[in-house]
Amino acid sequence: MSERQRIVSGMRPTGPLHLGHYFGVIANWVKLQEEYDCFYFVADWHALTSEYSDPTRTKGFVPGLVKDWVASGLDPEKCSIFQQSMVKEHAELNLLLGMFTPLGWLERCPTYKDQKEQLAEKDLNSFGFLGYPVLMSADILMYKPCAVPVGKDQLPHLELTREIARRFNHLNNTELFPEPADMLTEECKLDGLDGRKMSKSYGNSIMLSEPLEEILPKVRGMKTDESRLRKSDPGDPNVCNLYPYHKLMTDPARLPEIQEGCRNATWGCVDCKKVLMESLEAFLTPLQERRAACSDDMVRDILNAGNAKAREFAARTMDEVRRVLNFDF
Repeated sequence: MSERQRIVSGMRPTGPLHLGHYFGVIANWVKLQEEYDCFYFVADWHALTSEYSDPTRTKGFVPGLVKDWVASGLDPEKCSIFQQSMVKEHAELNLLLGMFTPLGWLERCPTYKDQKEQLAEKDLNSFGFLGYPVLMSADILMYKPCAVPVGKDQLPHLELTREIARRFNHLNNTELFPEPADMLTEECKLDGLDGRKMSKSYGNSIMLSEPLEEILPKVRGMKTDESRLRKSDPGDPNVCNLYPYHKLMTDPARLPEIQEGCRNATWGCVDCKKVLMESLEAFLTPLQERRAACSDDMVRDILNAGNAKAREFAARTMDEVRRVLNFDF
């Protein structure tokens, strides 16, 4: 049997995951674990680039993130789930790659400027924040993946990873690091409950672990087609903030009925929200049951096993890196 190709991806532990995370990232990860040798890591060092002023929060978010992953379908028997900070080789490779990375590459990275503007309330004028893409490159190149599942917003970081790999290989006359392809994740067209981008900071999200009784008032207050001032006004599902949720979670057989009811004004937004709440209950209940069954001890065992596998791979990579650099004292 041929060895599976390898992919790697991570997520920062900055709080509970919401539906946008599930449909935009996790659902794809679940599919990939059936076809690839997957390394999925909790990027806790990355979280410090913007959350350094209160690092105690990061530690508390790690177990919850793993529980959300497992509840969503990631299987530790099919993929490696590990914690970035528990594999110290990542820090060593980050340091060494930083020696080869021109400062201008980092300053020109579009996400560097975008994040500083979006998080203007935080002081992000730090060495760690500027060097975020180098650490990301170390996380990726450590496992020599064929590809990395990313969204469009992360493509600049991945291209920088390839540039760093090329520069390292060229300057050291080696082919140690492959240039991973981008495995573009289909964009999740799911706005927040108020029509803005779904974000924990906006308070417009439905969390995977959120009790249904807390979700109900959120659904009742969801933004819908603004042209429907009364139930008798015809609407358009294609401009309604509610309908994308139906497309992802409601039985497809019911979608024509929902569309017709909206366009003909035989359905009101309240009716539509009632069906969505039923769909959310059907979707979230088994997920939350799996989450409840995932104890802290199980999380510890999952991370211990994943950390051990990641360390073993990382140790081999770093032995090669040290030999290439003539630092194998």
